[in-house]
This record gives sequence, structure tokens and C-alpha cells, in this order.
Amino acid sequence: MAYSGKNVLIIGGTHGIGLATAQLLIQDGATVILTGRNTTPAQKLLGSTAHTLQLDLQNLSEITSLPSKIQSHLGSQDAKIDLLFLNAGYASLDPLSTLTEASFDRTFNTNVKGTFFAAQALAPLVRDGGAIVFTTSIANRVGIPGMGAYAASKAAVHSLVQTFAAELAGRGVRVNAVSPGYVKTPTMGVEGTPKEVLEEFEEHGRQTTPLGRVGEAAEVARTVRFLGFEGTFATGVEVVVDGGLAFLKK
Repeated sequence: MAYSGKNVLIIGGTHGIGLATAQLLIQDGATVILTGRNTTPAQKLLGSTAHTLQLDLQNLSEITSLPSKIQSHLGSQDAKIDLLFLNAGYASLDPLSTLTEASFDRTFNTNVKGTFFAAQALAPLVRDGGAIVFTTSIANRVGIPGMGAYAASKAAVHSLVQTFAAELAGRGVRVNAVSPGYVKTPTMGVEGTPKEVLEEFEEHGRQTTPLGRVGEAAEVARTVRFLGFEGTFATGVEVVVDGGLAFLKK
């Protein structure tokens, strides 16, 4: 139980990479709190091993009330978080020619505005010497059809990572990003997409990734664990976990 006594908060922890990270750190003995728009399936899966809170990053009032809820659950207004993982996000497959204002706004309101204000509200709860990890994407490095708004939003998050890292360095808080490629999850990170389109998206990832497969959520989770607890001299960086897609030719 390597991380017994450690407190972890995962924003966007009810499925995919966030859930895999929760499961990994629970196995390691950490106290895990996770948020999501629909927490029921994760709560049923994890039972009493984790605490879930409903949160929509598009709702700023929910964000501002979150710190008091976290400290209430941890049992003290002085309680601190050892690792804050800001993983929640929204993506849809929208070619630039058909991208709507509504889809663009939802993408940026969730991935940039919501993520920023969550980090702003929760950073004071991170203990001195603790860590914050954001989820970005290789889409901010590699042009992927249908991912224009998402890619731009994640590029903005990457920029925020570096600024938060600079501003929190005085407290010894390390701020980094994990940048996944194509990862096998129920939605492949894309919401509201028909099954056959998701299958095509996954196959495209498999064919274009130099390692010849898509990643597993647990592989990204192990990178989050490293950045949270083991990479004690790394801050302001983006660690790419993409099977070579961003930097290798296939």
C-alpha cells in the first residue's frame, strides 16, 4: 500500500482514464475522491473504496462549492490533497466545415474554462510539495480530422499547465500534463458518436500508431501515478503516452 494516507482528487474519474487511475491508486492504498456528471456506475463499481461527487465543469457554481465538499469528506477544513488530477473533458467528431457554435462552446467551456476555474479553486487545497496533473492530448500536436475544436482546447490546457507550474513552483507544487493518444475506452474519448464511427476511429488509431495498437487506460493511469508521486523533479512538462504517434513515422 505505497500511497496509504495520500489523498487524491480526480476531476472526471467516472470512466475511461479517470476511472482506471482511481482503481490503480485505490489498489495502492490512496484515499480517492472522484467527480463526474453521472457518478452512479462508478460508485456501484468502486463501492466504499472511493467517494464520488457530481460535477459538471460547465457549471461554475458547482466548481466553487467543490473545495468545501472535499474538505468535509476528508473530515477537516485543513485537509489537503496530495494529487489533483484534472481529467474531465469533452470531445466530439466535428469536421471544421460543419463544426457548430454550440459544439465549439461546449468544448471550450468544459476543457478550458471549466478546467481553469477548477484548477484555480482547488490549487489551494493541494499540499505544499504535492502535484497537479492535467489531461491534454496528442491532438494538440498532430492534426486529426474531426478534432479541430478539441485540439485547440487541449493546446490551451497545455499552456495553462506551464503557467500554473510557474506560479505554484514556490510552494513546491509540481504541475504537469499527460497527453494520451488513441486509448481504448467505451467512448474512445468522443461523445455522441455512433458505434460504427467509433470503430472506424479506433481502427484509424490502430493503423496510424507506430506500435500498431491503441493504448489501454491503465497505461495512461500509470503515467499519472508517476507524475503525481514519483516524478519529483518534473514540472511544467507534457508526457506523451501515444505509442509513438506524435514523434515517429509509420
